[in-house]
Amino acid sequence: MKLDRKEILKALETITIAGEGKNMVESGAVANVITFGDEVVVDLVLHTPAMHIKKRAEDDIRKTIHELVSPEAKIKVNIKVETPEKNEIKGRAIPGIKNIIAVASGKGGVGKSTVTANLAVTLAKMGFAVGILDADIYGPSMPIMFDVENEKPISITVDGKSKMKPVESYEIKILSIGFFTAPSQAVIWRGPMAAKALNQMIFDADWGELDFMLIDLPPGTGDIHLSIMQSLPITGAVVVSTPQAVALADAKKGVAMFMQDNINVPVLGIIENMAYFTPEELPDNKYYIFGQEGAKNLAEDLDVPFLGEVPIVQSIREAGDYGRPAALQTASLIETVFEEITRNVVQEVVNRNDSLPVTEAIKITTMAGCSAVKKN
Repeated sequence: MKLDRKEILKALETITIAGEGKNMVESGAVANVITFGDEVVVDLVLHTPAMHIKKRAEDDIRKTIHELVSPEAKIKVNIKVETPEKNEIKGRAIPGIKNIIAVASGKGGVGKSTVTANLAVTLAKMGFAVGILDADIYGPSMPIMFDVENEKPISITVDGKSKMKPVESYEIKILSIGFFTAPSQAVIWRGPMAAKALNQMIFDADWGELDFMLIDLPPGTGDIHLSIMQSLPITGAVVVSTPQAVALADAKKGVAMFMQDNINVPVLGIIENMAYFTPEELPDNKYYIFGQEGAKNLAEDLDVPFLGEVPIVQSIREAGDYGRPAALQTASLIETVFEEITRNVVQEVVNRNDSLPVTEAIKITTMAGCSAVKKN
């Protein structure tokens, strides 16, 4: 049996590497293919050292060649990793802030803000300095979740400049458009006005030294998201979803947005909220009301880490309504759940900072009425 190089390449065109957006031949990942009778050597060049991506690429090559070309082919895959050199940040970084994490969801109502608040207080309990930027301009919820609805940021002078001082609650520094509007007032702004308000909260505030800034993004993939990524070099993104198919479809779009070539924000992982319900009187039972392990399966399909699952617990809702995040409850199930998830997030941030260059802010231009996105 003699293998045909053209058939091998055609088979490899059916494989896409996570985060590339193109098949491995079109993207240039396949550097060379050499055949010797029934043997084939594939030289692959990847731009990420992530072990799970390298392993999946190798497994996909073997499986595809066996299925589409010959089940008897002897396959060797050589993988070389070429990571770009660390680039200087060309966006406007905030001095003193080490890591900026965007918390996103494709769909509203999946508990993104609740997850953000509980991640923040858990990070603070671990000893990190934490801030939250509530970027959900049209539906800000952090003032309620931290029981600071009636607070207002005060003006202070820093190095001769007037700055906003974030409101603090449970050791978290918070800025939200909700501090500047009445609870019953609707924010009816076009994109440029919302972007201006966000820039003021980002750059005209005295955030001080922070280990983590969490950005609570609005649902979807729209103008606010681009404005944030235009303004800041995001360390990575966390996507929140429930297990149901409708939410997963939108979460997949959220992951795809961050992975676009011209945006290229590392996705730290997916968190599954409302994963299951356990009645107090039946502590050994789990009821999968919205489906079972949907977000976990999505993470596996997209080759991104699964950060953990949050059950449906009445105290989470109550804690959010009363302005005290549930993860503050010591010796509780929710404290344990969020400690595990937060440890996973921190580990993924460490992995990301060790293996990838600093994220650049993106530049947004307008051409013939359409938004175009490119790297600075």
